[in-house]
Amino acid sequence: MEMEGWVSMPKVELHAHLNGSVRDSTLLELARVLGEKGVIVFSDVEHVILKNERSLTEVFRLFDLIHILTTDHKIITRITKEVIEDFASENVVYLELRTTPKKNDSIGMSKRSYLEAVLEGIKAVNTVDVAFRPHNADVSNVKSSSLINDTCNGSTRKEIYVRLLLSIDRRESTEAAMETVKLALEMRDLGVVGIDLSGNPIVGEWMTFFPALKFAREQGLYITLHCGEVPNPKEIQAMLDFLPQRIGHACCFEEEEWKRFKSLNIPVEICLTSNIRTNSVRSIEVHHFADLYNSKHPLVICTDDSGVFSTSLSKEYNLAASAFGLGRRGIFQLARNAIEYIFADDEVKRELKEIFNSSEKKLDQ
Repeated sequence: MEMEGWVSMPKVELHAHLNGSVRDSTLLELARVLGEKGVIVFSDVEHVILKNERSLTEVFRLFDLIHILTTDHKIITRITKEVIEDFASENVVYLELRTTPKKNDSIGMSKRSYLEAVLEGIKAVNTVDVAFRPHNADVSNVKSSSLINDTCNGSTRKEIYVRLLLSIDRRESTEAAMETVKLALEMRDLGVVGIDLSGNPIVGEWMTFFPALKFAREQGLYITLHCGEVPNPKEIQAMLDFLPQRIGHACCFEEEEWKRFKSLNIPVEICLTSNIRTNSVRSIEVHHFADLYNSKHPLVICTDDSGVFSTSLSKEYNLAASAFGLGRRGIFQLARNAIEYIFADDEVKRELKEIFNSSEKKLDQ
């Protein structure tokens, strides 16, 4: 099928990191500015930004550069706006965007002000109507200036549902992780629905984050965990014991872990291009997607870092279809099934199902 066909299909994105989804053109512009200020040497990073087929070393270099470029409130607002508009442009109808609230005392950035900059970016989206607040949100104590339109305003423009996940970085302490969870709870009426655990998988210990994650779950926040990015049987076992609502990747499970994971039926966020580029999976031919799909395990195709890995959800759908022999209808059904795994209320699920039901009529046209 031509790429236009995948673009036109409604899609659900559940594993997208804000800072990893920034446009190359924006990174290039920001890098030039920092180069002119003498903060970085532009010629040293230009080729890393412009290159599509990045090596693993170049991927990590780009991540390091992104962290340098995205510390300013205005930049965070800008990239949030652009990332949402980019997903909407390829007919993503529901987006869960995850980000690690950052603290930078030198510029007066707290975790709260970082998240407020993200919210400003959502409000600034002007190419599509953004449905952001949960239907059941209590907004009685929220200032009107901070409210975000949560309904399609009657126009014929497209609409995208957006929810936020706050990420706990594996480099953080228990105290810092708890701060992120408490911020999520304070912001839940503004579309923050859950907590993610992510970051360098060889850094940190599960028990460091467990108290914060347990507290988050007790308070009704959804939990998704980056799990099995590297071989770590003890941690994988502990994560499965925790029973999160979803996990990401699941690349490095041993046979017994695999059996238990499948028996628990925990939905998995699959990021094909990311897994191959980071060498988490040797090749697309041996990717665990096929086993999960054939065993009818709940899964959803995602991008992970669309900017860093030069991909899009449409490209990921196309890759899955070609690599595993799935037709347009098979991919469409996967996308529709993903509605059941989203971190949103039943009303949103109902509305998304209506979108997919309407689109299904055009599948064979």
